[in-house]
Amino acid sequence: KVWGGEEVWLEPLVVPDASCQPQDLPLDILYEDGEILVINKPAGMVVHPAAGNPDGTLQNALLHQAPELAGVPRGGLVHRLDKDTSGLLVVARTLQAHKFLVDLLQQRQVHREYRALVTGVPTGGGRVDAPMGRHPRQRTQMAVIPGGRPAVTHYRLLEAFRGYALLGVRLETGRTHQIRVHMAHIHHPILGDPVYGGLPRPPKGASVRLVAGVRAFPRQALHALRLGFRHPGSGEEMAWEIPLAADMQALVTLLREEGDGVD
Repeated sequence: KVWGGEEVWLEPLVVPDASCQPQDLPLDILYEDGEILVINKPAGMVVHPAAGNPDGTLQNALLHQAPELAGVPRGGLVHRLDKDTSGLLVVARTLQAHKFLVDLLQQRQVHREYRALVTGVPTGGGRVDAPMGRHPRQRTQMAVIPGGRPAVTHYRLLEAFRGYALLGVRLETGRTHQIRVHMAHIHHPILGDPVYGGLPRPPKGASVRLVAGVRAFPRQALHALRLGFRHPGSGEEMAWEIPLAADMQALVTLLREEGDGVD
């Protein structure tokens, strides 16, 4: 019996997850120490195994790079990026770091900023506060629904092109597909998003080169550009920023060469 005033020590029993196997896959590691890894994830790489993607994922690569991650939930992943979203992602190497970072995310103290190419040109910037949940009919998709979980996205116009715009997007919450769903909700879907944006719609009068470039872009034009948080060990504020992925930068360059303006 515990009467009060005692000191109780608990030793967690860590059972390594054997469902995901290590694989020697290329990783772009921007920073690492004993507690965290910061990764630049390429577009096209799935973050963790799921139906249809049993291996070849970021988690498989991480387990090869840092075998101790087998003893951390989800191989140390505390947040994720969609398969076709590129950019920054943090991984926890210890149970303590994992809990610390998950708590920071829940307290909205992890700073994440994205670059997004969207269809149409919003006026200035704004805030999308629209609750999200599973689509009532398409269960693999998310949607803005009454009674959904709170979801808040901030965006600002960085550059306007003919029929498209480059936005800076900041997440206040982190729901699945949040930026993609919220941008579609305000009628400015992410360029190249086949799920929430439909087929590409080049502006009237667009050159053959622009039409071909837009239609050939193989993914949603979304990139995690900045990431910042308090280090789980030192408490130091840390931040990283990377350039646009090469394919997105090439598309931005093409849009600039075609001229600006609003159709």
